[in-house]
Amino acid sequence: MPETSEMAAASLAPANPLLKAWQTPFETPPFAEIAPQHFLPAFERAFADHAAEIMAIEHDPSAPDFANTITALERSGKLLSRVAAVFYDLVSAHSNPELLEIDKEVSLRMARHWNPIMMNGVLFGRIALLHDDRAGLGLSGEQKRLLERTYTRFHRAGAGLNEDAKKRMAEINERLAHLGTAFSHHLLGDEQDWFMELGEADRDGLSDSFVAAAKAAAEERGMAGKAVMTLSRSFVEPFLKSSGRRDLREKVFKAFTARGDNGNANDNNAIIVEILTLREESARLLGFATFAAYRLEDSMARTPEAVRGLLERVWKPARARALADRDALQALVAEEGGNFALAPWDWRYYAEKLRQIRANFDDAAIKPYLSLDYMIDAAFDCATRLFGLSFTERKDIPVWHPDVRVWEVKDAAGNHKALFYGDYFARPSKRSGAWMTSLRDQQKLDGEVAPLIVNVCNFSRGADGEPSLLSPDDARTLFHEFGHALHGMLSDVTYPSLSGTSVFTDFVELPSQLYEHWQEQPQVLRQFARHYQTGEPLPDDLLTRFIAARKFNQGFATAEFVSSALIDLEFHTQPASTIQDVRAFERAELEKIGMPAEIALRHRPTQFGHIFSGDHYASGYYSYMWSEVMDADAFGAFEEAGDIFDPSIAKRLHDDIYSSGGSRDPEDAYVAFRGREPEPDALLRRRGLLETPKAA
Repeated sequence: MPETSEMAAASLAPANPLLKAWQTPFETPPFAEIAPQHFLPAFERAFADHAAEIMAIEHDPSAPDFANTITALERSGKLLSRVAAVFYDLVSAHSNPELLEIDKEVSLRMARHWNPIMMNGVLFGRIALLHDDRAGLGLSGEQKRLLERTYTRFHRAGAGLNEDAKKRMAEINERLAHLGTAFSHHLLGDEQDWFMELGEADRDGLSDSFVAAAKAAAEERGMAGKAVMTLSRSFVEPFLKSSGRRDLREKVFKAFTARGDNGNANDNNAIIVEILTLREESARLLGFATFAAYRLEDSMARTPEAVRGLLERVWKPARARALADRDALQALVAEEGGNFALAPWDWRYYAEKLRQIRANFDDAAIKPYLSLDYMIDAAFDCATRLFGLSFTERKDIPVWHPDVRVWEVKDAAGNHKALFYGDYFARPSKRSGAWMTSLRDQQKLDGEVAPLIVNVCNFSRGADGEPSLLSPDDARTLFHEFGHALHGMLSDVTYPSLSGTSVFTDFVELPSQLYEHWQEQPQVLRQFARHYQTGEPLPDDLLTRFIAARKFNQGFATAEFVSSALIDLEFHTQPASTIQDVRAFERAELEKIGMPAEIALRHRPTQFGHIFSGDHYASGYYSYMWSEVMDADAFGAFEEAGDIFDPSIAKRLHDDIYSSGGSRDPEDAYVAFRGREPEPDALLRRRGLLETPKAA
């Protein structure tokens, strides 16, 4: 008799570390024991266990109540959550070909597992009955919110559709899971395949710290003694700002913006067309004209029109400022004797020169004062002063790569609160970008469960014992991701589905973007911006110039973001049948909004992982700007108090924003913190765009 997959899983169970109790500090994943071959058997067992738990809820002979339906759903799938958290952490942060192959199968199996659950008519009937009677159930505020979110989740997944529509929806979900995984793998493939060696003649304008990082990157690729450029944004951005070799800037820029668009095995154009077609079909099955209408119904923005209104309000002054800056940059090219029109690979280089002229500041001047360790200390210190947290590094926690560091986090009373994992350096096994995730979420359903929170970044490593030096953008990214981490670590809810960052996409960026403000405060920089060699604090003169320069080039930064957000919205509002040529669509949309030719999208479609590696930010890339309206306004509460660590405001921030997770409506949470709705012009003020020069 042939061995079934379930039998295989059972036979491997004793030796499979994913299926055993973890005898590690705080029951953390034992990464050194986990090998790729452990995952499929573990997923098999987890799928089977979860399916049995769902069946028990579905066939419970008792009348539906909150405990036997909603709470039972919250308790189900624990093994699946545990295995998936470890798997996706490795796939994103430390992958290998074997894991990526497994990922293809897991993504399909995951869709096939969840489809019959989320479209289970009997289960949805129990949930709907409770939802109809919710006023008389005597529920707490958090329980009411959980019931509402559970009902909404099942309804939006298609649980109320007829059987034919459910079958088609399941097929669409499976195909989208495959396509999203393929998109992500293609992007990683293009990034891994490309590098550019930097000989002595190729280093004009590059700082010693950049060259040291390039040497470290070469060593990571088995090219010890050489220096290489990679397509990590933490390499590309400073190279485009500082390299005096225009030919190399062009080469790097074109490689960076062509990821996923090279006509090779990693090309993502056809994938995008199919994803858009399937998303539109799924939205129409659920009664929506467009995917954007479907997606935004369950958000703070509610409608595509509201999103477009915000983006267009910001686009006009941003474009005008960018065009005025373009003219100034072109004049600078001419002054230097350059006989060429400013190109996208020139903008950052000449913007840095112009910033030195106008603000007497460039990033290279401040980088020696922004070492990674000092900025980690700064992020921790702000959390201590705001929320009473303490951080102690632990060397006894298993990690997935030697670079990963772990800290135990305790609250003001000295009680264990969380573990925080920091994985900061770029490497070929890691996808690009920066993100926060969790290996375990906070909950109190069956006793206190402390979270395991992860930040992953792609900073350039220092070489030969030198520390990693961050650009101002890198330092801001570190604080941004740590703001997300605090949202996970400070979570104080009962139910797993409402934990930490389980909130609307256009609210989830508020805690992260708000935390960025502390990184650029003078009193924080005076304490933690110290020269990596001498330990001397940041000179007041340089600090003053840095603060003055913060609003410089905001037309460019805002234009490259808003244009990406507008294209995301148009991809998901225009008929998919009209988008068969992604490049042509991109060109047409940029022409429609008057995109300056010298500025590229922050994310061209074929590398726009936010919206095509999965659907979490599809129709939702605007969320960063929607949240920025709130974060700029929210930090104003501390500024008005005259104390950026004001205890009473910090307590409201903790109680209403960081600790409440998804347990309350986000608009109510914001008003509870601020005492009013956000004031939209705070965003334009922060970016220096309220008064914009006139330009063609």
